[in-house]
Amino acid sequence: MLSLDPLGPECDSPLGSKDLEEEEGPWGGGSGLPPPGCFHGSWRHDVALDCKGSPEGAEARAWTVYYYSLLQSCLQQAGLPETQDRSQVPRTGCPGAEVTLCILGSPSTFLSLLLEGGVQSPGNMLLCLSPAWLTKVPAPGQPGEAALLVSKAVSFHPGGLTFLDDFVPPRRATYFLAGLGLGPGRGREAAELARDLTCPTGASAELARLLEDRLLTRRLLARQGDVSVPATLAFTYKPPALLRGGDASPGLRLVELNGKEGQETLVKEEVGAFLHSEALGDALQVAMKLSGWRWRGRQAMRLYPRAELGPVVDTVLALLEKLEEEESVLVEAVCPPAQLPFPGSPLPGPELALRICAVVCRTQGDRPLLSKVVCSVGRGDRPLRHQSSLPRTLEAALAQCGLGEASQVAVVRQRVKAAAEAALAAVLTLEAGLSAEQRGGRQVRTDFLGVDFALTVAGRALTPVALELNGGLCLEACGALEGLWAAPRPGLAAEEAAAAPLVETMLRRSARCLMEGKQLLLLGAGGVSKKFVWEAARDYGLKLHLVDSDPNHFASQLVQTFIHFDITEHQRDEENARVLAELVRARGLQLDGCFSYWDDCLVLTALLCQELGLPCNPPAAMHLAKQKSRTQLHLLCHHGPPWPAPSLYAVPCCPLESEADVDRAVRQVPLPGVMKLEFGAGAVGVRLVEDASQCHEHFSRIARDLQGEADHPGIGLGWGNAMLLMEFIEGTEHDVDLVLFGGRLLAAFVSDNGPTRLPGFTETAACMPTGLAPEQESQLVQAAFRCCLGCGLLDGVFNVELKLTRAGPRLIEINPRMGGFYLRDWILELYGVDLLLAAAMVACGLRPALPAHPRARGHLVGVMCLVSQHLQVLSSTASRETLQALHDQGLLRLNLLEETLVPGEYEEPYCSVACAGPSPAEARLRLLGLCQGLGIDGPHYPVAYFLSHFK
Repeated sequence: MLSLDPLGPECDSPLGSKDLEEEEGPWGGGSGLPPPGCFHGSWRHDVALDCKGSPEGAEARAWTVYYYSLLQSCLQQAGLPETQDRSQVPRTGCPGAEVTLCILGSPSTFLSLLLEGGVQSPGNMLLCLSPAWLTKVPAPGQPGEAALLVSKAVSFHPGGLTFLDDFVPPRRATYFLAGLGLGPGRGREAAELARDLTCPTGASAELARLLEDRLLTRRLLARQGDVSVPATLAFTYKPPALLRGGDASPGLRLVELNGKEGQETLVKEEVGAFLHSEALGDALQVAMKLSGWRWRGRQAMRLYPRAELGPVVDTVLALLEKLEEEESVLVEAVCPPAQLPFPGSPLPGPELALRICAVVCRTQGDRPLLSKVVCSVGRGDRPLRHQSSLPRTLEAALAQCGLGEASQVAVVRQRVKAAAEAALAAVLTLEAGLSAEQRGGRQVRTDFLGVDFALTVAGRALTPVALELNGGLCLEACGALEGLWAAPRPGLAAEEAAAAPLVETMLRRSARCLMEGKQLLLLGAGGVSKKFVWEAARDYGLKLHLVDSDPNHFASQLVQTFIHFDITEHQRDEENARVLAELVRARGLQLDGCFSYWDDCLVLTALLCQELGLPCNPPAAMHLAKQKSRTQLHLLCHHGPPWPAPSLYAVPCCPLESEADVDRAVRQVPLPGVMKLEFGAGAVGVRLVEDASQCHEHFSRIARDLQGEADHPGIGLGWGNAMLLMEFIEGTEHDVDLVLFGGRLLAAFVSDNGPTRLPGFTETAACMPTGLAPEQESQLVQAAFRCCLGCGLLDGVFNVELKLTRAGPRLIEINPRMGGFYLRDWILELYGVDLLLAAAMVACGLRPALPAHPRARGHLVGVMCLVSQHLQVLSSTASRETLQALHDQGLLRLNLLEETLVPGEYEEPYCSVACAGPSPAEARLRLLGLCQGLGIDGPHYPVAYFLSHFK
C-alpha cells in the first residue's frame, strides 16, 4: 500500500533538518506511543483486544487500543453501529477452504475497502489491528514460502456490521494487504508479514521501495504516451539499476552523480539550463523535493520563483549532502493552475487550484480500470495536499472553478481516466519484468493505485498532469467522499464504491489461491468451442484428469491422466459409473472433485460422484433436469409454498415416443407448439408446428434422420431420439446463468436473445448485460433460481433458458451445466467472473469466491454465423483467419463453435461474432457496420432485424 503525501506536512517551511526527519506514525515506520486520544464516542472500551498466545508489550498494546478507537470513530461518523465483541465464543471454520481477505493497517485508510468487502463477501473481509493477530507458518511443499494465519480480527458484514472475532483454528488468508513502512514500528512488522506468502498479496516493501521512488515513477510515467508529468531535473546519487541508461524521457533530465561533493559547477549549469528551458512552459515556480524510500512522508517541499537561480542551486547543494546511494534531489516545474472563469463574483475571485485524485484498479486480464475520481479545490498560491482539503466530485470541483459545461467536464474525466489507467499499465509492465525476489514474493502484485494530478493547460487544452503515485491516501480520500452519502437519502442513487473493483480482484485472486493444485476429474472433453478449458486449467493451476470416448482427442495430451472410456451408452450410465470408479481407484487418483460441462455426461457425472463420495447434485435431480418434458411436468406439480411456486413458470407439454403419442399430444397441448428432442442441445431439431399434420411430419423426419449419436454427435442422441411437444410461448427469449451453492444463489447473469428464424429456433443474436428493466431482470433471475431449486439442483453452475411474456417469465428448459456458446467468455469479459472456475470450485465442495453484486464493465452485442447462410462469406470476406485477425486487433470478439464448414439440415452455429461498446446502442451499431462490411448481413440473414430487440 502506497501512502506517500507528495506535498509533505508543511509546504512553506524551509528545508531544514527538522523537516526532513518528521515521522509519520507506526504504519509508516515511526515508533513510540500513539497520539493523545481525540475520539469522542460512547463505545465500549472493555473489549478483548489481546490475542491468546501472542502477548503485546505496553507500546504495541497502546497502538492496538488506538486503532480500535479509531475504527469506532470512523464507524460512528459513517452512521454505522459499534463493533460487537464476540471473541468469547471463537469462530470455527474450514481453514484452507474459505475466502479470507485480510487487511493490516489503519482503519481510516482502508475503511471504504473494508465496508465494500463486507458487502461483496460477508464475514470474509477481516481487519487486523495488530501484527500480533497474525502468524506466518512454513508452507509444506513450497520452500521459502509461508502461509498466513489469522487468529483474531474485526470481521465486516453487510450494513456496516462489524464483529471482533477470535478464530479457532486460525483462518488461512487467501489475500493479504498491509500498510507498510521501513522504520522500527509496525510498518516493518507488516512488511515482514507480507514477504514470500503463498497467498495473493497486494503490497510488499520491495514494490513500495520502487513505486514510492518519485524519480523512478516519474520516469516510468514520462515514457507513457497518455500521461503528462511536470518538467523535472533530477540529480541522482549512484542511481539504482532501473534508472541507469535507457532512452531519454520527455521533460525529464536525469544527472547521475558518483559523488556528493565538488558538484557546484555542474549543479549551477544544469539548474540554469533547466530554469530557462522551454520544457517548463508557463510555470512561474519550481518545487524542491527529495526522492527515495527514506523520505516517504517525512519531508517538506520548498517553492522558489523560477527566476531565482541562486537559492535553487544553494538548496540543491545542501540537499545533496543528505543523500545516500540510490536517492535523488528533484527540481520540478509547478504546474500553473488552469485559468477557468469564476462566475457569480463582480470582482475577480482568487485563483483556484484543482487537485485530482484517481483510484485505478487491476481487473480481469490485468486491465486497469478507473474506479473513482475525487478532487480538492484551494487557493492557487497554496499547494493542496491530502487530508488538508475537503473531498469533492470532479463535477462539483470544476463547477466551483467555473467549468460547468457537461461536455467539457466529460472531456476532463476522459483524460483523467486515460492517464490514470496508463499509469497503472506502466506499473504492471514494470512488475512483469521483475523477479519474485524483487517483488517481495511470488504472489505479490499491485492491484490498485492512486494517482494525484494537477489540472493545468497544455497546448490550449485542459490537461491532467501526474504528480505522484500512491494508494492509501487516494483510497482514503475516496472513502471520505463516499462517507458524505453514508446515510442514504431519498432520491439519491447509490454510487459504486471506489474499492468495488479492488474487492472483485481480491476475490478473484482468492479463488485462484484456493483452487491451485486441485485434482479434478472431467467427463467429456467437448469440441472446439471448449478449447478454452485447457488453457484456463493451466492458468489456474488445476490438475485435470479426463475421461472421453475419443482416444485421439487433442485434449488427451493436455491433462494429467487420460482415461479412454465409451461414455455415449447412456442406458448403461449406472454400470459405467461403477466401472469408472474402479478405474479411478486403480490408478490411485486422489480427486478433490469431479464435474462436466458436456450435456451427454451430466447424469453419468452425478452417478460417478456418488460412487466416489465427491460433492455433486443427486443423480435424480440431474436426470430430471436433463429430460425436458420431465422438467416441465415436475414443476407444473410444484405448487408451493413458498410463493411464487415453480409451477407458475412451467409450460404445458407432452412427451412423444411414438406416432400415437403425437395424436394424444395434439389434443393436450394448444397449438401452435414447439417440437424438440427430449435430450437435445443447440436447438437442433427444434421446430414450430402449426397443426397436427406438421407435428406428424416433423416427428417422422426426426425419427428417420436423427436415430443415434453417429447421426449428429454431441446433441444428446446417445439418450435416444424421443421428442416432446410443448406450447409455443410468445415473448422475448433470455438466458440466465446461475451459480448456486448449498441452495443459495451466489450470482446470476442475464442476457437477451434476438428473434429466431422461424419455424427454426437456432440462435441468431444476443446482448449482455440485459436491456430489461431491473424488475423484469429480477423476475427472470427468481424464475430461473426457483425452477432449479424445484428440480433439486442445489449446487453448481446452471444455464436456464426462459421467455419473458406479458404475464411474466416462462421456462423453456434447464441446462444443468455451464452455459454454452459464447456465454462463459462474455461473462468473464464483462463481469470478471469465470463460470468454469466457479463450477470447478463447487465440484470441490468450495463456495465460489464471487462478488455479491457483479457489475458489468461494458456491453457486448453479438450475432451467430451459420454455414447454411454464410458459407460463401465464411470462405472469403469473413474467413476464420480474417475474423481471428479482427479479434486480435480488438475490433470484434470471436467465439468459434464448430471446426469445419460443413452444411447440413440440422445445424448448429459456426461461430459468434460480437462487438463491445460503452452502451448497447454503440455496440449494436459497431456490430451492424461490421456485419455489413464482412457480408454477414444480407436479405436472407437480416442482422438489423435480429438486433432489433436490443434497442
